[in-house]
Amino acid sequence: MRIEIVKRPQHSALFSALSPFIALFLTLIAGAILFSMLGKNPISALYSYFVEPLTEVWSIHELLVKAAPLILIAVGLSVCFLSNNWNIGAEGQFIAGGIAGSILPVVFPDFQGWYVLPIMLLLAMAGGMAYATVPAFLKVRFNTNEILTSLMLVYVAQLFLDWLVRGPWRNPQGYNFPETVQFSDSAILPAIWPDSGRAHWGFAIALIAAVLVWFMLSRTLNGFEIKVLGRSSRAGKFAGFSAGRLTFFAFLVSGALAGLAGIAEVSGAVGQLRTSISPGYGFTAIIVAFLGRLNPLGIIAAGLVLALSYLGGEAAQISLGISEKSARIFQGIILFFVLASDSLIYYRIRIVPRLSDTAYRAR
Repeated sequence: MRIEIVKRPQHSALFSALSPFIALFLTLIAGAILFSMLGKNPISALYSYFVEPLTEVWSIHELLVKAAPLILIAVGLSVCFLSNNWNIGAEGQFIAGGIAGSILPVVFPDFQGWYVLPIMLLLAMAGGMAYATVPAFLKVRFNTNEILTSLMLVYVAQLFLDWLVRGPWRNPQGYNFPETVQFSDSAILPAIWPDSGRAHWGFAIALIAAVLVWFMLSRTLNGFEIKVLGRSSRAGKFAGFSAGRLTFFAFLVSGALAGLAGIAEVSGAVGQLRTSISPGYGFTAIIVAFLGRLNPLGIIAAGLVLALSYLGGEAAQISLGISEKSARIFQGIILFFVLASDSLIYYRIRIVPRLSDTAYRAR
């Protein structure tokens, strides 16, 4: 008896729907095994990881704070991935948006008013778009691999942020700590329910962006163009669609939303620029995009799940005494099982009785 993997004649609608749930189920099993190897009770560990963070109102707020940038970035990435453009540099575009959006409160702190925050959001989107234009231009003009260029630009953005905060933008009254001045009240993204926690309007912006991108993908010509060229560039050329123009469009949308996530995090959750403004949201958002099936509405649920993994990791470190690396391994496990489970959409497993050697040669 042997096991064969056979390509399906058509994609499986059943496994398209079940794949994320299978991935999460397998992640729980793998997590239980992992905690057992660490000498922890797997039931108590999984409770601390996935349930305990949801038992307090303040932790619900923290869940929304962490979900907002993940959803915003992942929605933008879904546009790139659906169009067959592999933008792996959303982390850099996130940082670029945070820097560009911080120009007003850092360089012009006396410039205050109700109009400051909208200008900051627009500057952040422009910064993210400008940074995303670089790998798009290199791909269209020189056929450069966008995975490498977008990824390498992440390190450029991180080092530039570090230089800014330690150098020209450092707070002169900050006792030499690497951080900028605190943003004024007019530059702070307000909290949704200030009396019960610090969840800010960045989460509402993320929901609006997800709905708008879903509408664009499912109801407009641009969305149809993205899907056609993403599945078959040859078919797109026959339809008269421009692959180069689509590449720029996808990267600009992705960069704008990543930049918006950057300033939402800086203005809503931190209140100033620091040497590090992200725990890796741009990379985690890749998992969110695929866990949400590259559907902006599914990404909302996936973003909440991955945000829970951040909170659960922090709770598990405190209650179980495990390391940060052990806690964060869940995110990698989820991505692995998501991609593995997706193979069931395109392939099926067939068990074939083993033939005798003579019959096998005759075959």
